[in-house]
Amino acid sequence: MTRTSAIELATEYFDSGQFKTDLDRRVSYRTESQDPESATVMHAYLTDEIIPHVERMGFTARVVENPVSSNHPFLVAHRYEDASYPTVLTYGHGDVQLAHKPDWRAGLDPWEIVMEDDRWYGRGTADNKGQHTVNLAALERVVQARGGRLGFNVTVLLDMGEESGSPGLNEICELLQNELSADLLIASDGPRLAAENPTLFLGARGAVNFTLTVDSRDESHHSGNWGGVLSNPAIVLANALSSMVSGRGEILVKGLRPSPIPASVRAALADISVDTSPESPQIEENWGEPGLTPSERLFGWNTLEILAMTAGNPDGPVNAIPASARAHCQLRFVVGTDWQAAESILREHLDSRGFPMVDVNVEHGVAATRLDPENKWVRWTLASLAATTGKTASVLPNLGGTLPNDAFADVLGLPTIWIPHSYPGCAQHAPNEHLLAPLMREAMQIMAGLFWDLGELDPDWLSTAD
Repeated sequence: MTRTSAIELATEYFDSGQFKTDLDRRVSYRTESQDPESATVMHAYLTDEIIPHVERMGFTARVVENPVSSNHPFLVAHRYEDASYPTVLTYGHGDVQLAHKPDWRAGLDPWEIVMEDDRWYGRGTADNKGQHTVNLAALERVVQARGGRLGFNVTVLLDMGEESGSPGLNEICELLQNELSADLLIASDGPRLAAENPTLFLGARGAVNFTLTVDSRDESHHSGNWGGVLSNPAIVLANALSSMVSGRGEILVKGLRPSPIPASVRAALADISVDTSPESPQIEENWGEPGLTPSERLFGWNTLEILAMTAGNPDGPVNAIPASARAHCQLRFVVGTDWQAAESILREHLDSRGFPMVDVNVEHGVAATRLDPENKWVRWTLASLAATTGKTASVLPNLGGTLPNDAFADVLGLPTIWIPHSYPGCAQHAPNEHLLAPLMREAMQIMAGLFWDLGELDPDWLSTAD
């Protein structure tokens, strides 16, 4: 059979209703990873649903217990054909955000697919059960089209804790480094830039969350009796924050600003437009780093955000100088930022500006990753997608958001290609999450074509890939 045959088999799988049947069954598993009572169903999703499927495809599979969080196991599955073939690692996650069922629109059930025209509603349809169902099914269609072989080796890693920050993922990649070694990661998560626009992203911005606190005294004091002789922690904190980020969102902390945008990243972003669909907020042209385009500000630069702040009782203010003030902040950053030194950088900045009374506490951070857009695997993937769809896919050097790509890029040292099968309006994490049927149908075709092309790679090409 041929590449066209593989794509036709993938299309038939979707059009016949089998994709919907498989996904409906998977959506019914209430795999809410933030629920402490979810351990049983998290394991069942792997042992009862995924392992039987991949074993039918010729994989050997097992559940690997999480060394950090027992509620969030992993699936590791292998299909090995030949040492001369390329090896691909593919990743997805079977857990979902809390459903919050009462908040869903009337007639919808987060644990059952409800179809309304092109929208299929259900928790996990977009993030991530629908996406890894596409990739597993595409692999199966290529095996069928090739008469029982793929033409490459593949390892599947399924994470049941991604929505809780993927606890244990880096540790598993370190413990199983040899077993998870590969030539390339191909994974699917997140949205395309637009529903009709096939997209690749090659990494993600990192994130550091931290809290600034000013504890001036044990209790509040009357503002008439003490105003003018007691410092106000809210005023102190507001001025400390204004020393860190300007009134138009420009980062003022030298150590938290990135290096200039690399030429290859700038070139890739030149063809990218930030989403302006009706569901999205209107872009503010005068916000953020001066001299950059919106796509450069979102995907190629760092941002410092104040997520929440408080002093006193905002819902019931009284005539008193508050005892303390607190701000929860976040740095989103690109590759090259010294994020692991964020606490010392902030401390030095605040001290030098006269704010030694502002305490800094960094809660957690995730590394930024980015594959060079000129990497040979990127060009190869773009050619495959164009051959299937007739479209030129958009290339994001990294997402504006954050996902655990550092486990693959840094711990395993892999080039990373992400091919998302959702769109910006899918309501992932929110009530009324849904997929778009035409997009998923195209995704089945894209992945069948891509996996077919992997089996066609010449060993010499593989040895010279950058």
